[in-house]
Amino acid sequence: MGLDTTERRFGFGGAVLAAILAIFFVPHLLHNTTIHVTASKLKSGACPKGYSLVKAVCTKAEITHPSYWWPQFLIFVVVGAAIAFFSYLRKRPGIIVAFFLLGLATGTAGVAFLALGAWFSVRAFRLNKYGDPTFRGSNMKAREMAAERRANRSAGRPARSSRGSRTSKGDATSPPAKATPAASKRYTPKKSSRR
Repeated sequence: MGLDTTERRFGFGGAVLAAILAIFFVPHLLHNTTIHVTASKLKSGACPKGYSLVKAVCTKAEITHPSYWWPQFLIFVVVGAAIAFFSYLRKRPGIIVAFFLLGLATGTAGVAFLALGAWFSVRAFRLNKYGDPTFRGSNMKAREMAAERRANRSAGRPARSSRGSRTSKGDATSPPAKATPAASKRYTPKKSSRR
């Protein structure tokens, strides 16, 4: 089954969030920018070489070239476009993989994408096991399945598997076992005599 309307909206929302985060990189792509890097203090209480103490934090300014920001920008753009594409096609596996890739590749900013990927995964699991991706529907189906198992156990009948076949071997309704074929002279090797 493809994505339902709610999942599709969340998919497009994730693609928009990736586009917004990509926009934050655009100023860094146009010219050299300065970023402030922090470091922990040394055991002596002084800052490492090249760092200065600013508000009790060791900080130094680094000038970055636009090429420093291109990989992160491209990750947000390419994977965000993939999320939008899979949302349009209603493909759940593609969206799950794209969300997890984007979440793992982008560090702290990727926590929201990891959460969305986990949410899609849970819904896919419920849909596969119970036939309903919603929390309420899957709980009702799980209760029905548990009640059916209890009723089968109390009646002394073996529980049915999800495909409807009996699980025990001694059931009277199961088809009789086939007789084993006789040994063929052509294909069966001769038995060696025991001494």
